[in-house]
Amino acid sequence: MTFHFSPSKATSPSIAIVGAGLGGLLLARVLHVHEIATTIYEAEASPNARAQGGLLDIHEYNGQLALKAAGLFEKFREIILPGAEGQRVLDQHGNVLLDQPDKGNGGRPEVPRGDLRRILLESLPADSIRWGHKLRSASSLGDGRHRLTFENGSTVPTDLLVGADGAWSKIRPLLSDAKPAYLGISFIETYLFDGDGRYKASGEAVGGGTLMAIAPGKGILAHREAHGALHAYAALNKPEDWIARIDFSDPAAALTRVAAEFDGWAPELTALITESETSPVPRLIHALPISHRWDRVLGVTLLGDAAHLMSPFSGEGANLAMYDGAELAKAIIAHPGDAEAALSAYEEDLFPRSSSAAAEADRNLKLFFNDQSPQSVVDLFAHYQAAKP
Repeated sequence: MTFHFSPSKATSPSIAIVGAGLGGLLLARVLHVHEIATTIYEAEASPNARAQGGLLDIHEYNGQLALKAAGLFEKFREIILPGAEGQRVLDQHGNVLLDQPDKGNGGRPEVPRGDLRRILLESLPADSIRWGHKLRSASSLGDGRHRLTFENGSTVPTDLLVGADGAWSKIRPLLSDAKPAYLGISFIETYLFDGDGRYKASGEAVGGGTLMAIAPGKGILAHREAHGALHAYAALNKPEDWIARIDFSDPAAALTRVAAEFDGWAPELTALITESETSPVPRLIHALPISHRWDRVLGVTLLGDAAHLMSPFSGEGANLAMYDGAELAKAIIAHPGDAEAALSAYEEDLFPRSSSAAAEADRNLKLFFNDQSPQSVVDLFAHYQAAKP
């Protein structure tokens, strides 16, 4: 399939991106820099329809390269939280087993996800994103073209379709039968907003960056965010139906039930659960097969979680999504008028890149909550340190 990528506006855009997450926005931004028009279709009603999560560590070998390709690296540097790159591992009694302070070298600096998304949104023409367009279905029109049908009743044909629509992608079925599988671990998300005052003991346990308090089958993970906020996740190795039986519409009862799994843990750690100032939110961890790939299908591809959903235990999800976006944009730019050559080149590198990261995430997940934790986690970080030049 060949067609002309044009910067001019059209009723039916040449390139349609489903999903205004970091990967889809990065793709659109790099193409915009090169005067190639795209339209992003996003289910949410507006940029501020929901909170955008906590901190992201952006890696110099992928996420930062993507931001440089987008011409946004200096803006990215402005939102880095100083000191937040530090990491510490504790046992359930609050004993510090590993403490790695932020070295200040910028290798994996932490930034708020919401601020990073804002930078990307502000870098695009306002009319390039169609908010309130929740995808109902995508179907082939033949010859590499597709039709998108939205819940609001509108439809649009596309020449080149990119699924950047996350874990439960509705574009993925055009390419693959794979579905995300539950990995046996769930996070329950909480927040304390006064880690320097009222919850000082918990703030001191968390330190300046990331806390990992681990035991076999469970853990309390937390980040220190701006203004002393402590963003925490209680991690439990439990079946899906165990989580489903917790009534999260009753926050106090849900927090009590989760905290019971950490009976005997240090109070400064359990307070990250019991004292939550927000309602607890369950986050069940799913992943696609480690070596997920698909045969080339005319006119459509995937990026980010739609292509390679994995657990967060390699820290690569957002980084890979942005890097995918940059690499796909580069392929499109390098193959003007030949979408299939662009998609083939992109996917040839995508599959081994994502498979490697997914294998690392799978390995790390098992090390975090196995019978040898927290020592297995201490050993993991020692291995990473030894591997650095």
